[in-house]
Amino acid sequence: MKYILETERLYLREIDSQDVDDLFEMDSDPEVHKYIENKPVKFKEQIVEVIEMLRAQYKKNGIARWAVVYKQSGECIGWAGLKYFSEPLNNHSDFYELGYRLKKKHWGKGYVTEAATSIVKYGFENLGLDIIYATAHTENDGSINVLKKLGFKFTEVFDYEGDPTNWFELQKTN
Repeated sequence: MKYILETERLYLREIDSQDVDDLFEMDSDPEVHKYIENKPVKFKEQIVEVIEMLRAQYKKNGIARWAVVYKQSGECIGWAGLKYFSEPLNNHSDFYELGYRLKKKHWGKGYVTEAATSIVKYGFENLGLDIIYATAHTENDGSINVLKKLGFKFTEVFDYEGDPTNWFELQKTN
């Protein structure tokens, strides 16, 4: 297995068909989807479609969300990574957005912060980005706290498909 990034406790790699069961466990949980459209998946076929979409993004853009694998057990505990947006979102286009999602049983252990720190560094150093954006539902305190820890600055609230959503940005520092 080819790992793209490695942290103290995690590996990050491309998502593929071996991740269907783990991603289904995560994305079928209503609590995981509370702040993201509140539409948990009901069938594994939906996850297969998501994986196919991600695989297409890897080919087209060279990057998409990556599997977050816990080193100690080899379990895929969720995903994290940069997504390239060519279509407009909140009056921005052609930008990279940091995103992450974990199985609930792995919340509160610092895994998202650990993975996201290495992803942001990768974006600035390997992709040559000058700015990375992120979004979080206005009530998603856990995600907002992660972004603040990483140094992201809140810039505004915008409407994302009927939900009030915070817009954050992180500028590269020299």
